[in-house]
Amino acid sequence: MAELDIPQEIAELRSTFGAILAVVDVDELRAKVADLSEKAGAPDLWDDPAAAQKVTSELSHAQAQLAKLGSIEQRLDDLEVLVEMVAEESDPAIVDESAAEIGSELKGLQALMSELEVQTLLNGEYDALPAVITIRAGAGGVDAADFAEMLLRMYLRWAEQHKFPVNVMDTSYAEEAGIKSATIEVDAPYAFGTLSIEAGTHRLVRMSPFNSAGKRQTSFAAVEVIPLMEEAGEIEIPENDIRVDVFRSSGPGGQSVNTTDSAVRLTHIPTGTVVSMQNEKSQIQNRAAAMRVLQSRLMILQREEENAKKKELAGNITASWGDQIRSYVLAPYQMVKDLRSEYEVNNPSNVFDGDLDGFINAGIRWRKQGDKDA
Repeated sequence: MAELDIPQEIAELRSTFGAILAVVDVDELRAKVADLSEKAGAPDLWDDPAAAQKVTSELSHAQAQLAKLGSIEQRLDDLEVLVEMVAEESDPAIVDESAAEIGSELKGLQALMSELEVQTLLNGEYDALPAVITIRAGAGGVDAADFAEMLLRMYLRWAEQHKFPVNVMDTSYAEEAGIKSATIEVDAPYAFGTLSIEAGTHRLVRMSPFNSAGKRQTSFAAVEVIPLMEEAGEIEIPENDIRVDVFRSSGPGGQSVNTTDSAVRLTHIPTGTVVSMQNEKSQIQNRAAAMRVLQSRLMILQREEENAKKKELAGNITASWGDQIRSYVLAPYQMVKDLRSEYEVNNPSNVFDGDLDGFINAGIRWRKQGDKDA
């Protein structure tokens, strides 16, 4: 007991927990749960299944987060009581048993606190959004296609372990084995912020099962992670952003169609988008038609900008030598190492079974430190 300095360990955990609570804002989280609960109880909720799914998913996540925070606080209180009881105990057998229990609980709380600390670092513009992961086989032939399928299974298992809804959106199978590419959607709050650290080139070194000579083979796969942005709804255009010009309609060769200023030209000042309409008989009708066309064009423009932003966030991933972020080595030794955070483990099987949290947490901390140093 004395060797562990339990009171100091608990004091440090309480300090860390206080810092986490300051970032999370429990009162705001409770208000969010109350608001979502009210929406979830609406009788017409499932009239729009997509919206209903979003509400119930957000509510479940917020309730789980609130419950986790409450559980940690209770466990800290219970741990302090247990330490006090052991300090007054005279039976060596009971003291030894309780010391083991205290050590185990302390270790569990430290791991849980570390996980929560990482979540507080996810404050980027798109971090709170769901994620779309695309995996592509790179250099390495059949081994690369097989490796890409191993990574696909790894991410599916990771999502399954966290009970995150996941949807395989597209899979292109290779001829001999494995996949050429696959795209999955992880529809969970902060999925993009969490998984974005996985984006880059992954490298596998192993004795190839597809090589009759049994030689060691190096293969690559690219992982792209982008946020799943909500599609733009109807575009609301402030009146001050539009310049309206009216003129007389005209037919082919300049022949006059009518003698009133019924034609309308709308100019969206921020983007310079121009729409003219003169097919209708009245200025009111032409203006309404032009506005519909302008809204459609601005919606397309917004989606193009979102796609460009997604490409920027995804980065340029070549899936070959020189730019790998993580190595999975199965021969001549067993190791998985992230080349950015330098986090490593000696059990690749567990990693391929979805045990990624250590890599993800270390990567998020590494990225945050890089932002501070920049």
